[in-house]
Amino acid sequence: MLCLKPFGCEDLNLLIVSGSYDNTVRLWNAETGAPMGQPLTGHADVVYSVAFSPDGKTIVSGSGDKTVRLWNAQTGAPMGQPLTGHADVVFSVAFSPVRETSPQENGKTIVSGSWDNTVRLWNAQSGAPMGQPLTGHEAAVSSVAFSPDGKTIVSGSWDNTVRLWDAQSGAPMGQPLTGHEAAVSSVAFSPDGKTIVSGSADNTVRLWDAQSGAPIAPLTGHADGVLSVAFSPDGKTIVSGSADKTVRLWAVSLERVVQNLCDRLQYHPMFVNPQTDTARQAQRACQRDTWNNQ
Repeated sequence: MLCLKPFGCEDLNLLIVSGSYDNTVRLWNAETGAPMGQPLTGHADVVYSVAFSPDGKTIVSGSGDKTVRLWNAQTGAPMGQPLTGHADVVFSVAFSPVRETSPQENGKTIVSGSWDNTVRLWNAQSGAPMGQPLTGHEAAVSSVAFSPDGKTIVSGSWDNTVRLWDAQSGAPMGQPLTGHEAAVSSVAFSPDGKTIVSGSADNTVRLWDAQSGAPIAPLTGHADGVLSVAFSPDGKTIVSGSADKTVRLWAVSLERVVQNLCDRLQYHPMFVNPQTDTARQAQRACQRDTWNNQ
């Protein structure tokens, strides 16, 4: 797992942090590629996930040793004791984001997802757990992320679902988002918080409406499981990495999504021989806005 230090931090160099199967966390100079300082040691198993705090001063790591650890990004020194509570591998960690409306809350919360099927919240300053574990997933939690406003958490699981949680109360928000046919490996919010992207072992990337949970469109093309997904800073492009050894870029414009949906439905019996007003309207819309323009 790699993470780039946020821009705007009071630092001399742009840093990259990495977690490894050698149980260590390392810092690298992003401009030269040179390692910075000694490896950060303390984990007793594989480090699966790392992230910088919004101000770039702290690193969080999650490990196969079932713990979450905090590190001083400048000195590499561990901060406090390991955060314990998970009963299995910690596979994903993230800091709460910058909140312009509540700057005092910036980076004050950590979320972690584990193979024990739970999501946990932690106080980033004290390391204390916040509330009870967030339960609902029926298999390992592989990926977690905060919404840009810090109010919502999204999690992806090997139970093939994506879930949304209230970051304040820990309560689940709505029903699980279903559609993937295999384990969900990665999830992320768009920069405006309106869309969620997920990548799965079913070889697809999927988009979801963050407010309603409704599926928007599956993106197909990978020939093997999708391992990681992310939005570009402007929210117009998605990048996905796959076990098929490729990286793909996807345009996220509304027009592209509509085209994808229309193309998938073009030969569906509902469109070939529409029997309802709704089906006829949808067919005409696709004909007018998509197929006639190809």
